Amino acid sequence: MYFVEAKWFNEGYVPTIEEYMEVALISGGYLLLATISFVGMDDVATKESFEWISSNPKIVRASSVICRLMDDIVSHKFEQSRGHVASAIECYTKQHGVSEEDAVNVFRKEVENAWKDMNQELLKPTAFPMPLMERVLNLARVIDYLHKDSDSYTNAHLVKDQIASLLRDPLPL
Repeated sequence: MYFVEAKWFNEGYVPTIEEYMEVALISGGYLLLATISFVGMDDVATKESFEWISSNPKIVRASSVICRLMDDIVSHKFEQSRGHVASAIECYTKQHGVSEEDAVNVFRKEVENAWKDMNQELLKPTAFPMPLMERVLNLARVIDYLHKDSDSYTNAHLVKDQIASLLRDPLPL
């Protein structure tokens, strides 16, 4: 998928939002991170668990959508200023002839719907252990925290004090 993005960038091609999401949900690495998080979970993460997550179930797709779109919303201007493949924002605005603000509003709604999908998946009985489902949920939670108002993933100094406070002054249980 990185080669596809590199080709788009080198050709100056702005894909449709559908083309972009098909590639970006994989190149974003969230499925990989969720899968890797299962490693070392001993008897909880079975072969079937890895097969399950590899099938891109609804909760994993929702987590990937949250992560990809929240990142694009807060980082697209910076990424475009340094030369980067078009983000979801650029793809959507070009395809639909709308403003950046309109595209952001559409994607915020998609993020909201993805959270609903995640909640729905977490509330229904499943054959897969809850600790595995929680790994996927927690990845989305971290990205939500890091991309709520700014790109704190790229600019870690923006959350340094909150993280230090959490470690220094933990909440009593």
